[in-house]
Amino acid sequence: MKKLSLLFIFMFTVISFAQKVQLKTGDILFQSMNCGPLCEAINEVTEGYRGKDFSHLGIVYIKNDSIFVIEASGEEVKITPYETFKTYTTEEMFVGRLKRKYRKYISQAVSFALLQVGIPYDEEYLYNNGKYYCSELIYDAFLFAYKKPLFEMYPMTFKSPKNNNYFEVWVDYYRKLKMEIPEGKLGCNPGGISTSNKLKMIGTLR
Repeated sequence: MKKLSLLFIFMFTVISFAQKVQLKTGDILFQSMNCGPLCEAINEVTEGYRGKDFSHLGIVYIKNDSIFVIEASGEEVKITPYETFKTYTTEEMFVGRLKRKYRKYISQAVSFALLQVGIPYDEEYLYNNGKYYCSELIYDAFLFAYKKPLFEMYPMTFKSPKNNNYFEVWVDYYRKLKMEIPEGKLGCNPGGISTSNKLKMIGTLR
């Protein structure tokens, strides 16, 4: 009987978590983007909410009842229709919402993110170099609004935890950029932001 009760509680939790979410401006969407070996390397050294692998994120922006996502992806920071954003992955997206005490900063954070539209994508993954990668944009947007870091940065690693050698995909990547691998430099990633105690995961979307 006890095992059945625990099973019921687990099933109820899963069903409740997967219920349909009504998106609001400021929600952060986490997804496992299909980008091949680079994403696989990122996933191996980062861990997201409930152990999920997240390689991309964006912040929801609702205008005139239309849902958009502000993201740093491809060549630049851009405003992407939600219906396009969700096609980046074949898996469920997780929806993070700021806890109530931090929601008053959403408006300024979104305004900051909108002002960055057109800024080049940060293919070097270096903080504060005049460009943005996906999680860096969100980090800076809330840094601007909150006046101090809302999310955390961590030393980045491009090495496999299995053998402590650089992933070959990163070696080739930075060789093409003609720069050293920024091992140990501070940075942020979707997985790290997804585990922030400033956020609450409110559900998933497909």
